[in-house]
Amino acid sequence: MLYQFNAFRPVVHESAFVHPQAAVTGNVIIGKDVYVGPGAAIRGDWGEVIIEDGCNVQENCTVHMFPGVTVRLKEAAHIGHGAIIHGANIGKNCLVGMNSVVMDNAEIGDGCIIGALCFIKANSVIPARSLVVGNPGKIIKKVSDEMLAWKTKGTALYQQLPAECQASLKPCEPLREIPADRPKQMPIYEIWEKIKSG
Repeated sequence: MLYQFNAFRPVVHESAFVHPQAAVTGNVIIGKDVYVGPGAAIRGDWGEVIIEDGCNVQENCTVHMFPGVTVRLKEAAHIGHGAIIHGANIGKNCLVGMNSVVMDNAEIGDGCIIGALCFIKANSVIPARSLVVGNPGKIIKKVSDEMLAWKTKGTALYQQLPAECQASLKPCEPLREIPADRPKQMPIYEIWEKIKSG
């Protein structure tokens, strides 16, 4: 659901998809081909949230801030299931792993990979293409070209998902038995296999 807060209504590009079970509130700007999953809470009540083109904010993520702060997810940022971005800026083509927490005024450079369950302290500055893991987060090495290519290909799947959701996602009643003609895999499986193999 989208909610106006005071004078602010969310701005969502027509090519983006915000799941009906997500909550997007107030001063939020969502760009082209952005996917926002169910259970995500993006609150632009105390400040501003800018989600640039090609980003995804997956299930049960939280994006919020202290008063007067702008949170920016730069182009193609990939925010994994359950992650929290609180008052931070996430660089272009970054991956923030599942259930990670990135705290206030943290600056995550372009092309970084933040591991699952990582905690990035407030005011941290993470240089571009850093691989960060742990609690508190520590840089363990540079993101290789191969790692960044893998991340980019994975994000490309999420950039296709908004159009697929707009075309085919709808409420339904369950079937009571498996149809004989039920496909074995979703079409995206074949695309993913091609991507993985290069």
